[in-house]
Amino acid sequence: MSEFISSPANRLIKEVVSLKQKKYRDSLGLFIAEGVRLIEECAVAGWSVATCIYTEAAAARDRTRSLIERLERLNCQLAVVPDSLYNKISDTEQPQGIMVIVKKRQATLESMVAAGEKPPLVVVLDGIQDPGNVGTIIRTADAAGCTGVIALKGSADIYAGKTVRASMGSLFHLPVVEGITSLELISWLQRCRVRLLATSLQQSEPYYRTRLTSPVAIVLGNEGQGVSPELLEAADSCVNIPLIGQAESLNVAVAAGIILYEAVRQRSTL
Repeated sequence: MSEFISSPANRLIKEVVSLKQKKYRDSLGLFIAEGVRLIEECAVAGWSVATCIYTEAAAARDRTRSLIERLERLNCQLAVVPDSLYNKISDTEQPQGIMVIVKKRQATLESMVAAGEKPPLVVVLDGIQDPGNVGTIIRTADAAGCTGVIALKGSADIYAGKTVRASMGSLFHLPVVEGITSLELISWLQRCRVRLLATSLQQSEPYYRTRLTSPVAIVLGNEGQGVSPELLEAADSCVNIPLIGQAESLNVAVAAGIILYEAVRQRSTL
């Protein structure tokens, strides 16, 4: 049974608005996922959905109605709101009329090196600031069959609305660990015997000349500063993507795709 809410002063509406800020996402252990496809991926992956907020217009669409009924069977709290109120709390330019409050799920580093068909392939985000880049890299890592993503302290929040949307649901399927330090990463990689590969323009070799078939963690650095000095020093090797034209650099998410699909190519014979 859905509760009808029309006041912006309602406790639930205030909670949704607060979750646009990282400090409340962290303190409450919750975040927002908005849009039919994202919510479907969330449900398929078995994440815990606390509340669903939707409009009557959205519920009139068969696909959305089916999704709401599925969430209801999972004992999710349901709330219907007027279009005007939904548009005020929505974080998207073209709202689809349905969002959910989801409980965070923290993956473990161990899940990224668990026994599988192929050696671990981990992506490390070192101070990447743009949520769109972070979400796109998570999506690309999922598509390339990576075993996980690690977002070091100082990177954009993986649960920010823009990050979640840019991941296109991959956040719900791929192990992602956030908030560890460079030193913690280095220690873990050494214990697990995973090579550390850093992207850098200095003292590096083209990415396609580097062996990517063994257990490896690929570090992608901050959009402006690149990989941090401590990780460059700890890296087993450094790689670059040759630039043929006049561009000084590549977008970090594009660079991630190029290197990860070289790993896919090399590993296709394993």
